[in-house]
Amino acid sequence: MGFGGLARIGQIHVSVSDVDRAIAFYRDVLGVPFLFRVPGQPMAFFDCDGVRLYLGTPESEDFRSRVVLYFTVDDVDEAYEALKQRSVEFLDAPHVVARMEEVEVRMAFFRDLDGNNLAVMAEVPTNHTSG
Repeated sequence: MGFGGLARIGQIHVSVSDVDRAIAFYRDVLGVPFLFRVPGQPMAFFDCDGVRLYLGTPESEDFRSRVVLYFTVDDVDEAYEALKQRSVEFLDAPHVVARMEEVEVRMAFFRDLDGNNLAVMAEVPTNHTSG
């Protein structure tokens, strides 16, 4: 069969300065399912619907991540309000970032405790009226 190319993400690393603090934010505030922490190492892992999210302190600046994580939700407005109640400070309110024929993409952006950019996003079907 042979190698056909890269397509599936197995794990994403996000650099953090304090793993315990990051665990509390991602697990307790954002509600991301926690998998495990590596004993004695600055590494923690979460399950994002089959893609493993790795929060850790990088060994060197060469491996410091600069990412934007987009969390898919069913309702951006509901997620925005719920996370605001958990003291998440958003950079903007939910808004449309793209309109396509069948859907519009809505997002709201915020940051984690280390300044990493995060967003909640949803694709909302557009209403077509026949005339």
